[in-house]
Amino acid sequence: MMDFEQNKDVFGPVPVQGSAGSQRQGVGAISDVVGHETTARTSNKGTGWKIFCGVILAISILANMGLLLMLIVLIAIFGARGDRLYSEALIQDGPRSSKIVVVSIEGVIQAEQAENVYKQIREARSDRSVKGLILRINSPGGTISGSDGIYNEVCKYRKDTGKPVVAFMQGVAASGGYYASVGCDKIVAEPTALTGSIGVMMGHFVLEELLEKKLGIRPVILTEGRKKDWPSSFRAPSEEELQYLREKVLSPAYERFVDVIAEGRSGLLTLEEVRQLADGGIVGAQEAMDKKLIDKIGYLDEAVEMSKSLAGIEEARVVEYHRVFSLSSILSSKSADLLRLDRSKLYELGTPQILYLWGAYW
Repeated sequence: MMDFEQNKDVFGPVPVQGSAGSQRQGVGAISDVVGHETTARTSNKGTGWKIFCGVILAISILANMGLLLMLIVLIAIFGARGDRLYSEALIQDGPRSSKIVVVSIEGVIQAEQAENVYKQIREARSDRSVKGLILRINSPGGTISGSDGIYNEVCKYRKDTGKPVVAFMQGVAASGGYYASVGCDKIVAEPTALTGSIGVMMGHFVLEELLEKKLGIRPVILTEGRKKDWPSSFRAPSEEELQYLREKVLSPAYERFVDVIAEGRSGLLTLEEVRQLADGGIVGAQEAMDKKLIDKIGYLDEAVEMSKSLAGIEEARVVEYHRVFSLSSILSSKSADLLRLDRSKLYELGTPQILYLWGAYW
């Protein structure tokens, strides 16, 4: 006879179908299974995000390392060029031992343009293989100080090195452009070039009606000395003020222009002949040739041949300077300054400009 109590202890209680206890036990088992599955899915999902974030972090680190390496390479490449500001671009092939450098003046002459010309001339001065310069001018003129500065730098180069400088007029070489050219040994102009405009001009804005009648702004200016604010942008000038400016500003600048031309064209034009030509009028190449303002009508090839002749050489390598690329030129930008309107910009707008400039460009 079997011991049913013993069997019950071994195998545990036998569930009775349909009883409430057995239903609760089944639901609990199902809940445990679902819970395990949810935990597994959550764990898998978290692991996936960790892998994704790890990949992104790795890519970011590699990209930054790549940029750092590129920066180091750029510094090594451009730092190896030393202190040279310019590289040479070939215009006409020839022996490297005999070079003629073309220095260009483009557009309205201002302080930055003049400084660029100074640096190119000084670069040529430091190169013993340079036998002469060609000052290629395509400019209507500009500021008095900029034009006079270029003229002075050309004269110093000729005096200190004994090497020739030839001016080549291309397009327009008027007023301050002509002023700079008379510092050269010879002047060559293209057949279609315009030059002359020997004179000086001055102008400024009068903002009185705009400020007071349109904007309702009335400036208050306090001075000690009757002529301290002559001229003023906040009122129209009197005849006395205009005469004062002619005597103190325009006439000295004009006389300086006449003297510079008389010195540069010495032996060809007298001081009185220059004064007669200095009426501010523009002239073409042929008229300039007839009036002895230039020496030859021709193109760049003629200017090169004239340079070689003055330098006493038969062959030459003709080059022009281009500014060397540098990291500082990328990192520094003046674009923001162009958009900024501060007190200095207002001062520049209101300050009279005294110019060796062809009036067509004013």
